[in-house]
Amino acid sequence: MLIDKKDRPYTILALKIVGDFGLAIAVPVVVFVLIGQFLDEQRESAPLYTILSFVLAALLSGRMIYKKAKFYGREYQGLNNQTGRDRKVEQTKEETKSKL
Repeated sequence: MLIDKKDRPYTILALKIVGDFGLAIAVPVVVFVLIGQFLDEQRESAPLYTILSFVLAALLSGRMIYKKAKFYGREYQGLNNQTGRDRKVEQTKEETKSKL
């Protein structure tokens, strides 16, 4: 098996984080810059709206990343707590078997 069974939840969480953060950065930047370019063409104000929209998208992406990082931090802690409990249960089962 490529990924160890005990590491699977961590790997899945890591892939979710990478995908989510990538989208949180890329989508606002692309959408806002396209809107900025459209406004620049309409008002003939070359890079003004493109730059402003990029800065706005960067701020929005930063805020989204901050919130997502807090969320995934809590999810990671929950995952750590859960795996810790699972290990204790397995140890208890092994101790019980060894006593028999």
